[in-house]
Amino acid sequence: MMTTPIPNHGLLVLDKPRGPSSHQVTAWAGEILGKRVGHAGTLDPGVSGVLVVMIGNAVRLAPVLLSEEKEYIAVIRFHKNVGETAVRSVAEEFTGRIYQRPPLKSAVARNLRIRTIHALDVLEVGERLAVLRITCDAGTYIRSLCHHMGLSLGCGAHMEELRRTRSGVFSEDSAHTLAELKDAAALARQGKFEALTTMIMPPGMVAGGLPTLVIRDTAVDALCHGAALAGVGVIRQDPFQRGDVVAMLTSEGELVCIGEAIVSSSMVTPGMHGLVAAPRSVFLPPGTYPRGWKKGHKA
Repeated sequence: MMTTPIPNHGLLVLDKPRGPSSHQVTAWAGEILGKRVGHAGTLDPGVSGVLVVMIGNAVRLAPVLLSEEKEYIAVIRFHKNVGETAVRSVAEEFTGRIYQRPPLKSAVARNLRIRTIHALDVLEVGERLAVLRITCDAGTYIRSLCHHMGLSLGCGAHMEELRRTRSGVFSEDSAHTLAELKDAAALARQGKFEALTTMIMPPGMVAGGLPTLVIRDTAVDALCHGAALAGVGVIRQDPFQRGDVVAMLTSEGELVCIGEAIVSSSMVTPGMHGLVAAPRSVFLPPGTYPRGWKKGHKA
């Protein structure tokens, strides 16, 4: 175990290699860091790319991270020559809302589901191969997508290779290999912490993909005790709708909690009375900020 001043809570973006499971890669990261970890979004053993590892209490972000939009680069192999025009046409056909059923080997119930393909770009077309960039909802089965594209063309097709290039706000540009993580941990044991602390991002990074509410310091401790946020505690906010997941931040950008909007942002005026959002997962411990509330009052 390392007794170093590295963050106890945070997010680490790994570049998962092909071969091991997401669970195994995450377990190795936990062993290297000597910390409790979890991962957000399973990749099959044969798939590489962005794997977000949650450290310490950042595991509470799992529901948010698991639901975020994903981006993939896929190689699809058609079982007959179809031509570039046909490939581009079928890509357009499968852009938008599609029906999918989880495969037989899936760990979830095989109920018919609707997912949205936000973009399906054809990057390159060969004799029977095509390279696709797919931006889609979480929970989209790319293997099934490739199979259905082949059925639509009447020739059959299968996914030959897949890489996840983005998960929510985290892209492959910010991903690190296990070897890089191990080297950084070795430097930390020598008292050189910069490489490792740079890799571990604060939980507040997830707020980049969520509507945010910037709150007054006097409201922070009440939220840490589970109180709902009232308009008097709001400094400014992004647009959001009632029921949306929102991030509540201090004026310094610290993530206080993830919560649910009680009203839409159009109904919120900073300084107003009335409840705005309820905390669901709190990340700052009570007492981090001075108490600025009276018992029985809302934040």
